[in-house]
Amino acid sequence: MYNNCEIVMGNLEIVLIDHAQDLSFLQTIREVTGYILIAMNVFASLPLQNLRVIRGTQFYEEKFALFVLLNYNPNATHALRHLGLNQLTEILAGGVYIEKNAQLCHVDTVEWRDIMRDTRQEPIVRDNGKACAPCHESCGGHCWGPGPEDCQKLTKTICAPQCNGRCFGRAPNECCHEECAGGCTGPLRTHCFACRHFNDSGECVPLCPQPLIYNKLTFQLEPNPDTKYQYGGVCVRECPHNFVVDQSSCVRACPNDKMEVEKNGLKMCEPCGGLCPKACEGTGAGSKYQTVDSSNIDTFINCTKILGNLDFLITGLEGDPWRNISALDPEKLNVFRTVREITGYLNIQSWPKHMQNFSVFSNLETIGGRSLYKACSEPPLPPAEQEGKVCDPLCSAEGCWGPGPGQCLSCRHYSRRGVCVPTCRFTHGETREFSQDGECFECHPECERIEGGVTCNGSGADTCTRCAHYRDGPHCVERCPDGVLGERGPIYKFPDGSRECRPCHENCTRGCLGPLLRDCLGDALPVSRKAPTLIAVMVVGGLFLSCSIVLLALLYWRGKKIQKKRAMRRYLERGESLEPLDPSEKANKVLARIFKETELKRLKVLGSGVFGTVHKGIWIPDGDSIKIPVSIKVIQDWSGQQSFHAVTDHMLAIGSLDHSYIVRLLGICPGPQLQLVTQLLPLGSVLEYVRKNRDSISPQLLLNWCVQVAKGMYYLEEHRMVHRNLAARNVLLKSPSQVQVADFGIADLLYPDDKKYFYNEVKTPIKWMALESIHFGKYTHQSDVWSYGVTLWEMMTFGSEPYAGIRLAEVPDLLEKGERLSQPQICTIDVYMVMVKCWMIDENIRPTFKELANEFTRMARDPPRYLVIKESGAVPPAEPPTLSDKELDDMETLELDEEEELDVSFGPTTGLYPQRPRGSCARSPSLLSPPAGYIPMNQPGLGSTRLGGGSRPLRRSRQESLGRTVSESSEGRGTASELDLGEGGSLSGSLCRSLRSRGDSAYLSQRESFPPPPPSSEGSEEDPNGYVTPNCAQRDPDPAGGSMPEPEEEEYEYMNRRPGGAPGAPQPRPASLEELGYEYMEVGSEPGGPPGAPPGRGGQDEEDYEYMNKQPRLSRSLGSVSGGPGPRPEGSPPRHDGYTDMRPGETPAPPAPEEEQGYEEMEAVVTPRCPGCRGPPTPCMKPLRSLEASDCAFDNPDYWHSRLFAKADAQRT
Repeated sequence: MYNNCEIVMGNLEIVLIDHAQDLSFLQTIREVTGYILIAMNVFASLPLQNLRVIRGTQFYEEKFALFVLLNYNPNATHALRHLGLNQLTEILAGGVYIEKNAQLCHVDTVEWRDIMRDTRQEPIVRDNGKACAPCHESCGGHCWGPGPEDCQKLTKTICAPQCNGRCFGRAPNECCHEECAGGCTGPLRTHCFACRHFNDSGECVPLCPQPLIYNKLTFQLEPNPDTKYQYGGVCVRECPHNFVVDQSSCVRACPNDKMEVEKNGLKMCEPCGGLCPKACEGTGAGSKYQTVDSSNIDTFINCTKILGNLDFLITGLEGDPWRNISALDPEKLNVFRTVREITGYLNIQSWPKHMQNFSVFSNLETIGGRSLYKACSEPPLPPAEQEGKVCDPLCSAEGCWGPGPGQCLSCRHYSRRGVCVPTCRFTHGETREFSQDGECFECHPECERIEGGVTCNGSGADTCTRCAHYRDGPHCVERCPDGVLGERGPIYKFPDGSRECRPCHENCTRGCLGPLLRDCLGDALPVSRKAPTLIAVMVVGGLFLSCSIVLLALLYWRGKKIQKKRAMRRYLERGESLEPLDPSEKANKVLARIFKETELKRLKVLGSGVFGTVHKGIWIPDGDSIKIPVSIKVIQDWSGQQSFHAVTDHMLAIGSLDHSYIVRLLGICPGPQLQLVTQLLPLGSVLEYVRKNRDSISPQLLLNWCVQVAKGMYYLEEHRMVHRNLAARNVLLKSPSQVQVADFGIADLLYPDDKKYFYNEVKTPIKWMALESIHFGKYTHQSDVWSYGVTLWEMMTFGSEPYAGIRLAEVPDLLEKGERLSQPQICTIDVYMVMVKCWMIDENIRPTFKELANEFTRMARDPPRYLVIKESGAVPPAEPPTLSDKELDDMETLELDEEEELDVSFGPTTGLYPQRPRGSCARSPSLLSPPAGYIPMNQPGLGSTRLGGGSRPLRRSRQESLGRTVSESSEGRGTASELDLGEGGSLSGSLCRSLRSRGDSAYLSQRESFPPPPPSSEGSEEDPNGYVTPNCAQRDPDPAGGSMPEPEEEEYEYMNRRPGGAPGAPQPRPASLEELGYEYMEVGSEPGGPPGAPPGRGGQDEEDYEYMNKQPRLSRSLGSVSGGPGPRPEGSPPRHDGYTDMRPGETPAPPAPEEEQGYEEMEAVVTPRCPGCRGPPTPCMKPLRSLEASDCAFDNPDYWHSRLFAKADAQRT
C-alpha cells in the first residue's frame, strides 16, 4: 500500500516494530509534512536514507518534530543502532528529542543546529549508545555512521554571511535560492532538494498559480488557464478524488460556512445561500454518547446529516441519576426536524407518552444502514390490518405515520395545509380555490365567485375568470384609478358599462364621468401635459427655499459670532480712562479697566501662588450680555499692612503695559482683596507644557521661547518694571509657538512704599534669586537676568527642579562658593555659557535682556547647532496638546487679529523717561569659559586673567540700555539715574551705581570648603519642593548668651594696580575696627551720609587696596536679623549676624508654616526715609563690619561698589 510513496501527508509513527519486519517501503520517502515518532522498536536500522525534509506542521507533545525513544529490548540484543537519516538536511519547524536508546550510535555527533531552522530550540540528545565507533576522518566529526558515506552534509552552518538560508558551498556566490529547503545543487529555484513552500513541476514557488489573474488591459480578474491547486506542498492541476477545491487549495471537507457543490465535474466549496448542511456525530457504538439525552441534545441543533446512529433509550428520555443526567424535555426533540440523512441506524426504544408519532423526523429522507442494530433484522411484523392499524384512505401507497389524513407521507388526491383532501373547492364553497402541484390555494379576493365554474387559475388578480368589481387592463381592482401618479402625470379613469376602466380626457384634473371634456369633474384645465413641469418647478423652488433658509441661518449665526468676537475685541483691547483729563494733564496711557465686583464671576481655581490664588472666571460687562473668559488673580496681604481699596500709581503702571510677550492686564478690581484680571491662557505654563510634551518639543521651539521671554523682559525693563519672580511657572503659553511673561509687579502691589522689606510673611523663591536679592533684598533688572538664566535651565531640562536634593539653606552658600547649575544635556557650551553669564556674582557682568534677545535670535537661525535633542526617529513637529471644546472656545476668544500684534524692535529706545549714557557702569570683556557642570566662579586664575600683563581694563559703555531700575523689596520704578542727579531719594529703595574700575570685581578666592551643615534642628522647616523659611534656619546659640563659634576664615583679595609695592605683597591684617577704615554703613541714610562716615575715595586712584574678610555660613547669613555688639534687651535672643536693630524690645517673628512651593520667608525690617536727620532716629538696619561680627563678603559694601571711583565727586554707598 505504501510502496513508492515519496511524501507523507501527515505524521509518520513507527512504533512497536519487531526486528524481522520488512520496512523497505520507507526507502522512497523524501518528505514528511508532520512529525516522525520512532519508539519502542527493536530493528537495527531505519531505512529512511532518502528523507530530506521534516516540515513539522504538527508536533509530537506540542514541541518536537523528530522523537526517538526506547528503541531497544533490555532482554535481548536487538536494538536500534543507526538512524540512517543520511539525507536529512532540514527540519522546518519543531525540535529534536532522542533519549534512552541504549545502542543507538552517532546521534550525538550530528550537528542538529544545521538541520533545525528554529534556532531558539535546543536539541535534546542524551542517554544513548556509548561504545560507538568514531566518525570517519573525512567527516569532520559529524556523521550518521562510521563509514565515509555516512558523513553529514552541512548546508547551513558553513555558509557565507551573504547567504540568508542554505548553501551548496562556502563561497558567497554558492547560496541556495530562498525558496529552497534542505539544501540545493545550484543557485536557482529548480536546484532545490526540497521546497520551502510549494513545488510547481520541479520549481519552488511561494504560491501556486491562482485561479484568477489580473488583466491590466481590462482591469478585471479573469480565469487563469494555468491554474493549479495547493495539495500539501505540491501544486496539482486537479485535486484527488476524495478532496474538494476551496478557492486555490485541496481540502478534505468544506468549512462550516460553505457547502460542497459540483460544477463542470469539479467538486468545490461555495458559500451557503441559507442554512449550511451540518454533519453531526451520532450515538451508540464508536461514539462518546450512548443515547440522546439532555446533556447532548443541543449538539444536534441545525444538523442535516447524522454521522453514525441515533439511539433513544429510556435512560436518555427519563434521566440517569447515576450519571446525574436530568430528564429530557420533549419539546427539544424538534431539533431533529432538520435531519435528512442518518448514515447508520435509528433505534427508538423509548418515546414521550404524549407524542403519538415521529413527526420530528418528517424531513428524514435516508437511513443509510452502514451499521445495524444487533446486526440482525427484527422478525416480520404481523399484518397491520389484523390490528386495525391502517392508513387513511386519502393517503397514498407510500404509507403514513399514524391514523388520520394528517399523518400521510403523501396524499392520494390533494392536500390543504398538510392535510389530505379528496378535492379542492373549484366550483363550490365560500372561498374558491385552485390547485398547484396537488396543493389547494385560495383565489384572489377580487375574483368573482362563479357558481358551477372555475373562479381562477392562479393566485394573482390577473388570473380571475371574472372580476368582483372592475377590471383595469388584465387586473381586477376594487375601483378605477383616480389621480394615481403615472409616468406623465396623474391618471384618472372612469368605469364604462361593462365595468372596464377607461381613461378620462387629458384635460380633466379632478376625475370624470365619461371620455369627453364635458364629462370632467370640476373645471377643466388644459395643463395636464404641463403637470410634470409644474411639479419639477415646485420641487426646485422648495429646495431653493430650504437652501436659502439654511444659508440665512448660517449667515445669521456667523454674524452673531463676528459681532461677539468684535465685542470681545473691543473689551479686551480698549482701555478705559479713570476720569476726564484736563488740558494741562499728561496723556493717560493706562489700558486697564476698573472693574466692579458684579462684573466678575469666579469659577474653578486654576492654581495658587506666592501672592494669591488664580481663578478661571468670566467677565460680564455692564449693560452687555457677552461673557468673556478671563483669568482672575486674587491678591491678599495676609499681614494686614496693605489694603487695596484705592487705585495706586503702580496699579496704573502695570495696566499701561501692552506687549506681545507679556500677559496684558485687562483691569483691576479694588477691594479688601485686589483682583487682577488678565487674558485666559488655557495652555498653562511653560513648566507644565515641557513636562508633558518633552518628546514633541523641537530645538527651534525652545530657542523661540528664549527670545520671546527675553523680549518681554526687555519691554518691562524699558518701562522700569522689575519682575522679582521670573520662573518657568510664571511664563504662560498663548499658543505652542508663543509665550508670555506673567505675574510681574505683583510684589510692588503689596509693598508700594519706598521701604526695604525682608519678608516674613511673603515667601521668597530662593532657587531663582540672585545673591544680592537673597542677602540684601535688592531687586533690579539684573537680578531678573539671574532668574532668567534659571528659567532657561528649567526649559532646557524639560521642567527639572533647580538644585534638586539641596536644602534651601545651603543654596546661597553653594552660590558663594562658585557652584552653579549643571549643563543641560541638550545644550551646547554656547547656550550654557549664556546661562553662566546670567549667574555672575557681579550684576554688572551679567548680560542685559536686550543682549540676551539678540543672542538667542542669532541661535534661533540655526537651532540644531546649539540644541541637540536625541530622539529615536524623525523629529515630530511640535503639536499643541489636545484641548476640550470649551478650552478651544476660550482660545478662539483670545486669538484676535494676529497680524496686528506688535513686533518688538531692538533699536535705540525712545521711552517716556530720558536716557543718559551709562558711562559709570563700565563692563569688562568676557573671560575664558569654565567647564560644564557646576561652575566655580572664584577660580584663582580668574583675577589674573583679567588684570594680567598690566593692561588697562577694558571698558564699554552700556548706552544701549536705560538707567536700570533698582528695587529693594519695595519700589519697582525708581532708577539709579535719578539718584545720580542728586535727587533726595532714599538709598534703601534704590542703589546708586557709581563709576568704578572693573578690576575690583575680580577677586581671588582662597576659600576652603566648609563641612556640610548639621541636620536641621527641630525648629527648622523645609517643604518637599525645596523652599525654606529663614526664620527657622539652623542656629545653635549658646544657652548662656555666648556667641557662636567662628567658622574657618576665607579671604577675598582685590587685585588692583599696586604701584607702591610688588603685586601680591602681604598686607598686615587690621588689628582693630578703626584700622579697617570704616565702621558702619547706614543703609537708610541720605547720600550725604551720617557724621563720622569715612570720606569719599573717589580721587585716590593711585592708592593700594587689599581687603580681606571672612565668609560666613549660609545658615548665619539667612538667620534672623540679630543685634550688634551694643546692649540688648533682657530676654531677647542673641544676634550673631552682621545686622543691628535699633528698635529695642523687638523680637523675631515666629516661624512660618511649611508650604508647598520652594520659597523662603525672611523677616521684615523697616528703614524709613529720614531726610532731615543726620543719624538714624527711627529703627533702621545697619550692616556691622567688624572682625568679630561677620565675614560675609556680600554685606561688604566695598565688594559690591569698588573704592576706585572714576569721578571725584562720586558718592560712596
